[in-house]
Amino acid sequence: MADVVVKRFVQMCNYLQDPCHVARFQHLCGVRGTFPEKRTKPGSGSPEPDRPGLRRRTQNSDEGAGSGHGEDAAVPQVNGLQGDDPCKPDALDGTARAKPLRRNSLTGDVGQEFLIHNKILFYLFTFGTELGNEMFFIIFFPFLLWNIDALVSRRLIVVWAWNLFVGQSTKDMVRWSRPASPPVVKVEVFYNTEYSMPSTHAMTGTAIPFCLFMLTYGRWQYPFLLGFSVALSWSVLVCVSRVYMGMHSILEVITGFLYSLLVLAFFCPLLHKIDGYYMTGQHAPLVVIVSHVSLGLVAFSLDSWSTSRGDTAQALGTAAGAALASHMNYQLGLLQDPPLSSLPLSLPALSAGLVLRSLLRFLIGVAVLLLTRMIMKAATIPLLCRLFGFPADDVRQARQQMRVELPYRYIVYGVVGFSCVFFVPQLFSIFNLA
Repeated sequence: MADVVVKRFVQMCNYLQDPCHVARFQHLCGVRGTFPEKRTKPGSGSPEPDRPGLRRRTQNSDEGAGSGHGEDAAVPQVNGLQGDDPCKPDALDGTARAKPLRRNSLTGDVGQEFLIHNKILFYLFTFGTELGNEMFFIIFFPFLLWNIDALVSRRLIVVWAWNLFVGQSTKDMVRWSRPASPPVVKVEVFYNTEYSMPSTHAMTGTAIPFCLFMLTYGRWQYPFLLGFSVALSWSVLVCVSRVYMGMHSILEVITGFLYSLLVLAFFCPLLHKIDGYYMTGQHAPLVVIVSHVSLGLVAFSLDSWSTSRGDTAQALGTAAGAALASHMNYQLGLLQDPPLSSLPLSLPALSAGLVLRSLLRFLIGVAVLLLTRMIMKAATIPLLCRLFGFPADDVRQARQQMRVELPYRYIVYGVVGFSCVFFVPQLFSIFNLA
């Protein structure tokens, strides 16, 4: 009986992992690829068979189709799924030709052109995938910290860092490649050379909104159904967008969703104790630094360099800086958390003055963080290259070395996280914007 259940479970997983389901969903949403014709085996004249079961990292998963160079790119055909050609010349009116917004972070590949038949879904899922990107959270957490609730923001940063560490580390242990293209159309290529199981976009896109809901419900006055609906919609949009972008199979997205719920179940009951220790613990600064750097070393030792390593170190560095700043705020009596007697909090009435003040805080704060990042980056990379004997004129190559990338991420984003939580709020007080 157990063998039958296991066999059916494996069959279901293999079914959900099939890239053809991703391609069908893209086709349904109006995405068409411009794939080259299949290559042939040398001297055989027959098409080279696909190998969808192969699991390995490649410098360019879309062999022969990524950059558009070489003999394979000479005779493109416009199609959705293999063997299907719904985009005949007379059907192309009103479609938009597009390329991925950002080039591949490892290879520099700009991706292959594709056709969009439904612009509304394209913009919707592009927005959805951005809701799971690190850049969105780098903007979202400061806004929440400076304008709404610093306590909630601090605790979300803890969940974000641990969620990314667990997800990216699991990717590097499982080592599954991205869905094969063709048949899948790569609407995004920025993360194409990373491993894909589980989807860390699905993990962060699920953990953050649901953790936000759990931290704010009861602390703030709003209907339960409203908060739950927003969290669920946010999560579903991010998860579905990863399939639309051709970055993950259905299985990888479902796994990421469930995995993040497991991380939340473990961390949410501990967030109060973790946040309290970061602020009041006598040895908290030492514990924060040692624990976060150790996690980064573990992540960097799992596999060869990739952008996932940098993303993990960036999140851990930011979280470490924010934790150290929280400790300093508490020790100096600068913590501005509302007293428990004032709970539950209610949203203030919107006014032009409130919106203007919030906007000024956000713009000034982001400007300070960007300036801090720029200065620290300009100073740190040449220093590390000189220290470890790497040529400073090839930054991309130098940053593929753990001795450069790991301290660079920790130093730069640790300072950014510290500035966000400690320095910028003091700046607001000076300019009477607190």
